[in-house]
Amino acid sequence: TRKGLKPLRTVVAWRGRAEWDQVMVGLYCGDSRLQQEALDRVSAWKSRYGPKMPLAVDCTAELIRCKVLDSSGRLKSHELILSYGLALVRFVNLITERKQKMVSIPLRQLAREVDIPIWVVDLRHELTHGKLPRLALCRKGCDVVLDWLRKTYWSRQLGNNLCEESVDEEEEQEGVEANAELENDAWE
Repeated sequence: TRKGLKPLRTVVAWRGRAEWDQVMVGLYCGDSRLQQEALDRVSAWKSRYGPKMPLAVDCTAELIRCKVLDSSGRLKSHELILSYGLALVRFVNLITERKQKMVSIPLRQLAREVDIPIWVVDLRHELTHGKLPRLALCRKGCDVVLDWLRKTYWSRQLGNNLCEESVDEEEEQEGVEANAELENDAWE
């Protein structure tokens, strides 16, 4: 700040830190009722904030909405694949779009730069250009992306270790298996 001037304030859609923290906990808690309440709060933020809504918040909400719909039992398998698929495609496209330069850079390279697992990019490619994958793979992709969002965005906003968890070997192996499954479906 310059001498004599007050620091600039940033206007945000949430009331304060407590509301932000409450929504983050609600989104990641696993209880569909609390997740729906958090989704409703994010919708209110979006109506206030519009295009200024952080991409990570928007992507998290879309993915959690898929999980809530999945747990409700109201959608058929094919509808769930499409729902998860759209959320995953949007996540990869929106997160990597910011790193795109004037020259087109391959998504795999951009994903590596931001530590998105390559098999998630392959899943996005399959959803966009190939045969639709199995629901189990879409669910796994959703879980991996939500974990990535929690670690790289939400926990940084909290400024503490609440969300810092190491990926265990079983999760890494599942990612390798999912990637292998995608590569077995021969596509360019």
